[in-house]
Amino acid sequence: MREKERGLARKKLDKELKYYRWAGKEKNPTHGLLRAVRHALGVPAAEMLKKLDVSPSVLFRLEKSERRGTISLKRLDRAARAMGCKLVYGIVPQQGKTLEDLMERRLWESVLGGVGVRN
Repeated sequence: MREKERGLARKKLDKELKYYRWAGKEKNPTHGLLRAVRHALGVPAAEMLKKLDVSPSVLFRLEKSERRGTISLKRLDRAARAMGCKLVYGIVPQQGKTLEDLMERRLWESVLGGVGVRN
């Protein structure tokens, strides 16, 4: 029964994470996203500075840390809110696979001991 519940949960998540899997196929789909969204929305740095109550150097470091992938979710969420946005993130298997695909692969690896199983 527990495995049946897990299977249903995987299928539900696979459906909900469909668009994240598409983005996950890109090499670095979100690096530089903070600045890109700010520019696309036409939000001036001065407005961000005021809403975040930070200095220009802090905003520059914030955008730089997001590009490098070292920003915290808390800081990214705060910056998103300052632009009138909401932070949403996802965790998806590599190469755009589904959770169902990954689970099946893990099952076969356990059965075969990792022999002959490829991406």
